Amino acid sequence: MASHRKPRTSVLASPGGRRTAAGLTTAALASVTLLSQSAEAAPRAPKPSVEEVKQKVDGLYHQAEVATQKYNAVKERADEQRDTVDGLLDAAAQRAEKMNQSRRLLGTFASAQYRTGGMNPTAQLMLAKDPQQFVDRNHLMERLSGRQKQAVTDYQEQQAKAARQRAEATRSLERLQTSQASLKESKRSVQDKLAEARQLLSRLTAQEKARLAELERQKEEAAKRRAAEEARKQQERERQRQQDGDGPSDGRTGGGSTDGGSTGDSSSAKGEKALAFARAQIGKPYVWGATGPASYDCSGLTQAAWKAVGVDLPRTTWDQVKIGQRVATKDLQPGDLVFFYDDISHVGMYIGNGKMVHAPKPGANVREESIYYMPIYGSVRPG
Repeated sequence: MASHRKPRTSVLASPGGRRTAAGLTTAALASVTLLSQSAEAAPRAPKPSVEEVKQKVDGLYHQAEVATQKYNAVKERADEQRDTVDGLLDAAAQRAEKMNQSRRLLGTFASAQYRTGGMNPTAQLMLAKDPQQFVDRNHLMERLSGRQKQAVTDYQEQQAKAARQRAEATRSLERLQTSQASLKESKRSVQDKLAEARQLLSRLTAQEKARLAELERQKEEAAKRRAAEEARKQQERERQRQQDGDGPSDGRTGGGSTDGGSTGDSSSAKGEKALAFARAQIGKPYVWGATGPASYDCSGLTQAAWKAVGVDLPRTTWDQVKIGQRVATKDLQPGDLVFFYDDISHVGMYIGNGKMVHAPKPGANVREESIYYMPIYGSVRPG
């Protein structure tokens, strides 16, 4: 049987369909072309030069060191607050024991009153088997009544003091929790800066890393040359002083050597010993927040060195710079502390001849270096 269905006409087969398909194809091709041109038109950010990477990494290390000093300051404060809280808790425990003693004494009085039955003295006298026993017992109760009043007063005082100590301990705990939160924030800031620096360095090729090392070497050599020049000038001033008849200086100034004998001055002797401790740490790694003995950050090293000779320094560079006597660069002696950058975020210990020993930065070990490697802020002489 013949089909009565009308055959469908292909869209592409009709003239109109062919025109529509051609239009769609043209539009699609045009879109692809435009997208391709747009992609080509958006230039990629140029790769930073090795010099730019070095500048960025040095900046990040500096920021990390500032954040490290903030971390050290917060940690020192948190440790002090923790000691305060521990002391308050110990005091509260002792106070609780005194309250228990007062409570037991009050209980004794309460038991005594219960045994008398609370009867009035006339009734007790009439019922007593021995009148003299009643007189003796009544006299005792009168004395106990006075002691009872004192016991009540003592208990109330202990209770009030305990309440004040609990409130103070609560406030101290709140301050400690705030400090611990700041500590975590400072720690995260340091870690973020160091992670960004590591990421930048990891993108360098072997050739770029070699170039970076060369730039670092050139910077170190320039600092050494300046230190040697300053030492030469100092020695020339010393010779001139002797020729003028002023006599030799102590041989420990900014260009001086560490080979001279002791002047007998207590500060100089301690400085020499502190320096000996610091130099004994050469080769140990820099670790931010570390105070030894396996690793150090910059202020941790100077603090440990002076502590070895009985001088307690604060934890941070910002506080260490306030300790002792301010000293000009030309008058530096072994053991003096030299601070760097306008924000006082780094410190080293002076050796002599324009050199210092310090814990430099992450990835480096404690080492000797020219004090002119970084911009000097100022110097102090502890002890």
